[in-house]
Amino acid sequence: MFADNSRYKKVNTISVTKKDGTTVAAVKLRKLPAIKGNNYTVKKQDRLDLLANKTYKDDTKFWHVADANTELEANKLTEEANRTILLPEN
Repeated sequence: MFADNSRYKKVNTISVTKKDGTTVAAVKLRKLPAIKGNNYTVKKQDRLDLLANKTYKDDTKFWHVADANTELEANKLTEEANRTILLPEN
């Protein structure tokens, strides 16, 4: 269902019945572990995928940064210059 490098790959799914009676699969909420990393101050031109590529040599690991900062919408992390975010160790 998810790509091998997706943050949802190993997360359990559940069936949810919507108000209209249709059933859909959804990922089960998970508790995130404490994350070690380094603080980073966002610059005006930053993009999360580029930061992930620079940091981890893999631009799809932008979701590691989102998880470390408990941000549901990953791209919001770089919308505001001078914001401090955590770049996890790996």
